[in-house]
Amino acid sequence: MGIGWLISRATLRYGGQAVLEGVMIRGPAGIAVAVRAPDGQIVLRSMPLPPRRTWQRWPLIRGVFVLWETLRWGMEALWFSATVVAGEHEAQEVRDSPIALLTMAASFALALGIFMLLPAFLAEGIERVLGLSPWIRTALEGIFRLGLVLGYLIAVGRHPEIRRVFAYHGAEHKVVHALEAGAPLTIAGARPFPTAHPRCGTAFLLTVIVIAAILFAFLPSSNLIERLILRVALLPVLAALSYEALWLSARYQHVPLVAALSAPNLWLQRLTTREPDEAMLEVALAALQAARGMEQAK
Repeated sequence: MGIGWLISRATLRYGGQAVLEGVMIRGPAGIAVAVRAPDGQIVLRSMPLPPRRTWQRWPLIRGVFVLWETLRWGMEALWFSATVVAGEHEAQEVRDSPIALLTMAASFALALGIFMLLPAFLAEGIERVLGLSPWIRTALEGIFRLGLVLGYLIAVGRHPEIRRVFAYHGAEHKVVHALEAGAPLTIAGARPFPTAHPRCGTAFLLTVIVIAAILFAFLPSSNLIERLILRVALLPVLAALSYEALWLSARYQHVPLVAALSAPNLWLQRLTTREPDEAMLEVALAALQAARGMEQAK
């Protein structure tokens, strides 16, 4: 699933995220979610966005705010898709259950431990055995973090249901490409475009890994516990810096050097996107048209 709508400017105002059997598209005025119901019909839901305050657009601050907004509305879209796919009563029971909240909290803690703290533990152990310098230890930590993320994406991508979500992810990218290129917003118009997009959430993920390696290399050398605490405390800073880096790379894709530096972001999306079928493109186009309709009606 992607968070490509992290980036926003005049000519890059639309992005989205894959959900269960559907796509969420975010535009300047609001969010539209289109989901393929079990009976084959496309079910739509539109959610207007509150206006942003001036300080929420400030550089560095905006990254933390938009990341929180991404998580909030992304979860709302996922719950809606689950309601359509699994049935309203069943999905609502799961959502209202205290176990759902505990599961989400546990999942976040587990992800934080595996992808942020475990690499630090592993690098620390190797440093002690081999007597490495702090710089090499930090580089190893970044390599371990990247390896864990790649391994996770490869593993989950083998599941048939996740592969369908990745295909909807590709459909979302194709229709946004078509919009930005001025192509017809039809299945035939969107089909030729690539499944990778510079503003994809996978690109944000890789950017976080790279920025973390650079940021953590300049932290004062200390014991392992202090380093782990610093890594958790600096998560908002890491998110803000990563957002700004991705924003700049998306804005200046026409510059050859920027395009070359961001190429790994596109390569990594081979793990998180699949070629969609026509029915998936139809759903993505429905979400895009609904989001555009909200902007035109505003």
